[in-house]
Amino acid sequence: MFAAFTSGFLLVGISELGDKTFFIAMLLAMRHSRRLVFLGVVVALAIMTILSILMGQAISLLPKYPVFLAEVTLFIGFGLKLLDDAWRMSPNVDCDEVAEAEAAIAHSELEAKAGTAWGVVLEAFILTFVAEWGDRTQFATIALAASYNPWGVTIGAIAGHTVCAAIAVVGGRLVAGRISERTITALGGGLFIIFGIVAALEGVPKGIT
Repeated sequence: MFAAFTSGFLLVGISELGDKTFFIAMLLAMRHSRRLVFLGVVVALAIMTILSILMGQAISLLPKYPVFLAEVTLFIGFGLKLLDDAWRMSPNVDCDEVAEAEAAIAHSELEAKAGTAWGVVLEAFILTFVAEWGDRTQFATIALAASYNPWGVTIGAIAGHTVCAAIAVVGGRLVAGRISERTITALGGGLFIIFGIVAALEGVPKGIT
């Protein structure tokens, strides 16, 4: 349980810091009530986490050996891709995630409805949910849920999302000015590789015939 919680918390916490959803929360909090934005963002991320956990549990019903190979390949593949991206980045490059978040908000038709409390929550929820769908942390959460205690992964991942959302809405602008996309990408890549190595070292799951 503790290992599952720690895995979910660390993987999500580091991967989401400086991610597109982080900057969506930051930008929305600069326009609307921080509490309402935080509520919409956290609910969206919590629901996304639960859906990912359910997908992971469904995958765990498949033959164990292919799932084991897919898990190791997924983590190490994502890790190598992120490290390669970090290597190709200039140390002083601006964070592209900010531009993507600004574009997502600018093209959203929900802004006109954000004059009410419900409208703010709905805008934060939908923009965050759409941005998070298909994100690498979603696939990572699915992989973790297929191998670790689902309750631990769920609590850890939601806690990681909540911490990142709180940082974004409270001090996102200050943090954003100090975030190096290259550094965050490299840290995320290293973390994914570590999880892949740990999964590989644990060996083929027991019970495989």
